[in-house]
Amino acid sequence: MTFVAATAGKRPLVSLRHLPPLDGLRAVALTGVLLVHGMPAWLPGGFLGVDLFFVLSGFLITSLLLREAELTGRIPLRGFWARRMRRLLPALVVLVCAVVAAGPYLLPEQEPGALRSDAVAALTYWANWRMIARGGDYFTETAAASPLQHTWSLAIEEQFYLLWPLLILLAVRTRRPRRLIGAVCAAGFAASAVAAAVLYDPLHPGRAYFGSDTRAAALLAGCALAAALPVAARHPVARRAAALAGAAVLGTLAAFAGGGDARLFRGGFALAAVAAAAVLAELAAAPATPVARLLGAAPLAWLGRISYGGYLWHWPLFAVLDAGRTGLAGPRLLALRLAVTVAVAAASFHLVEQPLRRPAPAGRARWAGGWPARRTAGRARRAGGWSTRRTAGLAVTVTAAAAVVVVLAGPAPVVVPPPVLAAAPADASAPAAPPQAGAAAGAASGAAPPVRRAERRPGPPRVMVIGDSVSWTLGAYWPDQTDFGFSLHNEGVQGCGIAVLPELRYGGAPHTNYPYCGTWEYRWGGSTAAQDPDVVVVLLDRWELMDRKLDGRWTHVGEPAYDAYLAGQLRRAVELTAGRGARVALLTAPYTRRQERPDGGLWPEDTQDRVDAWNRLLAEVAAAHPSRPVVLDLNRVLCPDGAFTWKVGGVRVRSDGLHLTPEGVRQVVAPWLAPQLLRLATT
Repeated sequence: MTFVAATAGKRPLVSLRHLPPLDGLRAVALTGVLLVHGMPAWLPGGFLGVDLFFVLSGFLITSLLLREAELTGRIPLRGFWARRMRRLLPALVVLVCAVVAAGPYLLPEQEPGALRSDAVAALTYWANWRMIARGGDYFTETAAASPLQHTWSLAIEEQFYLLWPLLILLAVRTRRPRRLIGAVCAAGFAASAVAAAVLYDPLHPGRAYFGSDTRAAALLAGCALAAALPVAARHPVARRAAALAGAAVLGTLAAFAGGGDARLFRGGFALAAVAAAAVLAELAAAPATPVARLLGAAPLAWLGRISYGGYLWHWPLFAVLDAGRTGLAGPRLLALRLAVTVAVAAASFHLVEQPLRRPAPAGRARWAGGWPARRTAGRARRAGGWSTRRTAGLAVTVTAAAAVVVVLAGPAPVVVPPPVLAAAPADASAPAAPPQAGAAAGAASGAAPPVRRAERRPGPPRVMVIGDSVSWTLGAYWPDQTDFGFSLHNEGVQGCGIAVLPELRYGGAPHTNYPYCGTWEYRWGGSTAAQDPDVVVVLLDRWELMDRKLDGRWTHVGEPAYDAYLAGQLRRAVELTAGRGARVALLTAPYTRRQERPDGGLWPEDTQDRVDAWNRLLAEVAAAHPSRPVVLDLNRVLCPDGAFTWKVGGVRVRSDGLHLTPEGVRQVVAPWLAPQLLRLATT
């Protein structure tokens, strides 16, 4: 925190000076966020560091606005907002430009259009509402998270900076502005806490987590403290006891709170905000205590001063510095990520944030914002409002970022939009195929479209694709039907396989089976009856590989009891689809890389052992079933070297590490699969 005492004259109600302990508190908050994103098992509740930042910001902005009003009798809003922009926007612009430029190279799983939209949302400070609109879930993200997802918290703060000074401006015109502000904060805090509890949905917690309304409680707790600090300063015993209790609460929540715990939204976040405000009150009112001096020690204070850049850069850097690129995992990967983040944050602070800020006029209270900063007066020679240092600093930073991209990236990959993951109608038409796909298939078949078997109605053979969202992408992106001599009908459904045990883990987090998944037998039987296919293509590879609870214990594919359960479900699937005389083709599951764990490892459902165990089970069931289903090795086609890959023969085959791309289906999968389906349909 940077408070600079202003003019002589009216005696300050609260001493406004730079308090290193609050810089140290920022360092603690940043450390919590870095650990929960890099090694969550070490500090499961580290995400509460964001709430600590919120409390600090609310306290600082309210303290300084009140102080300015008390000293000058006015609050120049335009000047305040201009200072906020100069403080926060330059570093954010550099970050967003770097992410958008490097995304196609270093983060191939990101869809460029979505990334550009995320960039616009970040720069206009409504990223939190974009995450809500996208259905984002901070704790159980099932796709590769946006490298700009973390800007949701910056958006909430900036929205607050825009609106809160207006209320302060009204309050200072009353006789008791601090009392009025305290009352407004208390009412708003209660409303925000209630909104979080009411809007929380265990299946879709993003609305409650990202909402400006539901997260305002922490900001308002800091604002209330700013209004009440003169009173708290007169009661040191009670204040110290509250601080000790607050520290204990924060430590307990940080050590044991899980992001998916409903209790966080039903009072937990509000409790954390109150606890943080209690700790902050003691540090602000008594900055010379041993604990305060420890937090104000040079290393912690320095880390706190660069914490804005640390928060900005850590998320995309963690995404780029993954296990596959670095060859590291666990603590070693975390150490690398932390070192690079701190180095980049320091560069951002000295080359972008500080040079691009303009020193405040002498004799005026200077707001340095919710993030640390030092005066740059006297360090740069001004020329027309800009210094050589400022211009050079920005140029060096942008050039360095571009150099990193060029050195690390290499040729740009072909990036395609991901599929829309929804159930497709039976007659959905697939995108047109490129000529070479159809030509390859025609050459492989070597004949005109055959006539269907005599016992079935005339016309070209019918193929039905059924399964989960991966099978849906196969059917949706299948080339022009006439190229292969059969018609193809897509019956894939998002989010459902044939494993329907209700309790499961997805991406390490508890998950509940979607209600409609339990009707899979009805849907599969109905689709088979309606389509009357000659061949049914079954592709299942995600929901069967997750940890599930069976008979009271967690288990997974590869364990005998769960294998027996899956084998029964698979036999039932074959019976339903082969019951009208159709041939059944079981496609092996390809290796996946949906999302790395924060420590650089893979979630269980992405490991090769799980995929291999499932594919062995497919072969065993097929060999024993009287309808003679065939197993076609899609895994060998998409992972020819025996490991996950984004491209096959230069063609991008996965959009997000799991689902198929249009190019992958048309140019790789269809030319291999179509001739085999045609043979099954006509023999």
